[in-house]
Amino acid sequence: MNLSLHHLVREPKIKLEKNPLLLLLHGYGSNEEDLFSFATELPEEYYIVSARAPFDMMYGSYAWYAINFDADENKFSDIGQAQQSRDLIAKFIDELIVNYPIDANNITLIGFSQGCILSYAIAVSYPEKVQRVVAMSGYFNSEIATENFDKNDFSNLKIFASHGIVDQVVPVDWARNSIPKLKQLGIDIVYKEYPIGHGVAPQNFFDFKNWLQQ
Repeated sequence: MNLSLHHLVREPKIKLEKNPLLLLLHGYGSNEEDLFSFATELPEEYYIVSARAPFDMMYGSYAWYAINFDADENKFSDIGQAQQSRDLIAKFIDELIVNYPIDANNITLIGFSQGCILSYAIAVSYPEKVQRVVAMSGYFNSEIATENFDKNDFSNLKIFASHGIVDQVVPVDWARNSIPKLKQLGIDIVYKEYPIGHGVAPQNFFDFKNWLQQ
């Protein structure tokens, strides 16, 4: 099976005619095994697919797009690469639906950090492909979204967003500022914070799992 992105799959323990999908998108400099370590703890009726980002940073590290630092140590994102990855993941979702008995109307993205930033961009660009997003330790960057994304219909999109209050990689203010922008689009969004840095607290995991099951 030759799909656009290298990935790991956990088949659902409870087989339905069509099963829902959880697509895991890792952070910058990580790989598909990182979030996949959660797979055993996730609901049994889901296909769980963890995708590897396309840009190889060597030694088992991958990125969805480059983050460059200039002389003043300002970080800037390669928006062109980010948009390429956005469309690559959208295409990958279509391929998964063709190759696995996945319910096209029950697709959730779970993104951490850079994977979270992309999950937001994919969901607002292609809300017909994604029904739910678990957005952890990232923020909404409208530059990565498709043109005129704000004209899309978001009535079926739900988001669970979370962030560590002492995150030293992605400041919590960036996440906080994203929430009103997403609510303005009419998106149903739940936002929670945890007393941690750039990571996933057990409570965060528990909360998003509960949210999924509701």
